[in-house]
Amino acid sequence: MPLFIIIATLMSAHAATKPAPAIESAIPAAELSVTDAVVLGFVEGVTEFLPISSTGHLIIATHFLGLENDRPLVDSTGQPLWYRAPSRKHPAGIPLTVKLAADTYNVVIQFGAIAAVALLYWSQLISILRGLLGRDPSGLRLLQHLVIAFVPAAALGFLCHDWIDAHLFSIPAVIAAQVAGAGLMFYAEAWRRRHRAEQYSSAPIELTSRQAAGIGALQCLALWPGTSRSMTTIVGGYFSGLEPRRAAEFSFLLGFVTLSAATVYKSYKSGAAMLQVFGWSHVALGAVVAAITAALSVRFLVNWLTRHGLAAFAWYRLGVAAVLTMLLAGGFLQ
Repeated sequence: MPLFIIIATLMSAHAATKPAPAIESAIPAAELSVTDAVVLGFVEGVTEFLPISSTGHLIIATHFLGLENDRPLVDSTGQPLWYRAPSRKHPAGIPLTVKLAADTYNVVIQFGAIAAVALLYWSQLISILRGLLGRDPSGLRLLQHLVIAFVPAAALGFLCHDWIDAHLFSIPAVIAAQVAGAGLMFYAEAWRRRHRAEQYSSAPIELTSRQAAGIGALQCLALWPGTSRSMTTIVGGYFSGLEPRRAAEFSFLLGFVTLSAATVYKSYKSGAAMLQVFGWSHVALGAVVAAITAALSVRFLVNWLTRHGLAAFAWYRLGVAAVLTMLLAGGFLQ
C-alpha cells in the first residue's frame, strides 16, 4: 500500500477532530499541532532520499492535513499579519497565510534530513574540508564535482522559483511527475543492466567534471514537484557508470549541498513569517523526526539499490499516480 495512503488515513482522522474556525473571514495564527509536525517530519524524512519525491508527498500531506488555507491571518487584535507589508513594490501587500507558512515549514524541516547525511557521511565531509586545506586531493575533487552538479539546478531554481510555486505545486502536476519519473527509472534500470553490468565488477569509476555536470543537468528536472531530486541524481549516476551504491551516495552528498542552500534561502526569505504562525517548538519537532527517519531511509535505500535496483520505486510511483488520479476524478482532491 502506498505510504501516503496510510498517512492520509491517519491525517483524515486527526483532521476530523479539529474544531472549525469561529471566524470565517480570518484564521488566528496558531502553532502547528504535534500530530501535524510529526506527520510532516515523518513524510520529509522517509521520502527525501528515496526516489519517490519528498515534495510531491509533502504537497499531498499538506492537503490532507488542511494546511492549504490561503485566507489572510490576523493577530489577537484582529489586525492583519503580513508576509510583505504594503510598500511601493507591493502596494496591496502580501498577507500571511497558513499555506505560505506550511510551504516554508516543509522546506525548513529539511534541516533534519541534512543532519542525517552529515552524521552518516561525516568522513566524506571531513575529506572535503581537508581538500579545501590542500591535504586531500580526492576530497577536493569530490567538492569540485558536487559544486559542478549543484550549479545548474540552483541557477534555474533561483530564476524560476516564483513561477514554479505558482504553477507546479498542485496535485495534477505531482501525478504527471510521478508517471514521468517512473518511466525514466524503468529506462535507466534497463540501460544500466544492459550496458554497465560488466563495469561494476571492475575498478570503481571516478566521475569526471563532464559527468558531474550531466548529473546536475538531470537534477534540474527535480524542480518539477513530484519528480524527485534523489531519483534524478541517482539516474544521472547510473548514466555516468556508477554502481547503484556509489550513485546513491553521490546523490546523498549532492543533496546535502542542494538542500542546505535551499533551506537556508527559504529560511531567510520566509522563516520569520513561518514562526509567526507555527512557533519554534513544532518546527524543531518536525526537523528531529525528519532526521531520524531520513537516517533510516538512507541506510535502507543503499542496501535496496545494491540488491534490487530502482524498479520497485518506479512501480510505487505508478501506484501513487493511479490512486491520486482516482481521488482527483472522484472529487476528493482539488
